[in-house]
Amino acid sequence: MNKGLALFFAILGTILLAGISYSISLGNGWLVLLFSVLSVAFIGFGFVVKAKQRKRNGG
Repeated sequence: MNKGLALFFAILGTILLAGISYSISLGNGWLVLLFSVLSVAFIGFGFVVKAKQRKRNGG
């Protein structure tokens, strides 16, 4: 994975995790659930992208 794409995934993943903590501080369970699902999906998507790029590059 190139550095720009890795930085994108790292920053957006961090923002989503911060959204979970902010939602907890507000006491809004629905937002906690929303940000949790989005975080898991986005991090999983990052692993899929990394695996596809690794497979495409032959290593």
